[in-house]
Amino acid sequence: MTTAAETQEETEPEDHTNETGPEPRRRALIVAAVAIGVLIIAGASFGIGLWVDAPKYPGNDSAEAGFARDMSTHHAQAVTMSMIEYRTGGEPGLRTIAYDIALTQQAQIGMMDQWLNQWSLPQTGDGPRMGWMSDGHNMLLPDGRMPGMASAEQLQQLGRSSGHDADLLFCRLMIAHHLGGIHMAEAVLAKTDNEDVRKLAQSMKDGQQYEINALQQKLKDLGERV
Repeated sequence: MTTAAETQEETEPEDHTNETGPEPRRRALIVAAVAIGVLIIAGASFGIGLWVDAPKYPGNDSAEAGFARDMSTHHAQAVTMSMIEYRTGGEPGLRTIAYDIALTQQAQIGMMDQWLNQWSLPQTGDGPRMGWMSDGHNMLLPDGRMPGMASAEQLQQLGRSSGHDADLLFCRLMIAHHLGGIHMAEAVLAKTDNEDVRKLAQSMKDGQQYEINALQQKLKDLGERV
């Protein structure tokens, strides 16, 4: 006859909690190996994701960085000349054009400064002006000016002028200035695949050509031969 104690012993499951033989250790090693494998795969996937998604910014010696720096300098002079014309010019329509040029190019300077900050690059480079362009350093004027930029004497003359004289000089200087700017915009368009740079450079090229046409018409209206 089976007693209640014997029946309980037969139905209770075996307790392997304190097993110390080779089989429990093997199971523990398998579990640990699987956990480590999962962590390695997850970490690798995360790292690959970061590598794939990380933006590729232009370098310090890139055409994009050189363009941003040189065009900012070029633009700064255009802003200066435009504000002189806005204050001292005589023809209202021309003063409006000058004000629009100043606003547009100052805003574009801000965009190019933002690029350099985003790319973690300094605002000024170590190389020569226009060194990022094909044979660009040979295009500099003898005193180091980039093409289209007014000389110090021309800026002083514009500052001393007013009325009709200021209008004529501003038109001549700004047309030459814009031609130099268009040349730089075309140069970076031929070199870059950065979408932001391409959009802004194309906008500069189109906008400055439009303004050249308007300034040439103003010269005609002022009695000058173009």
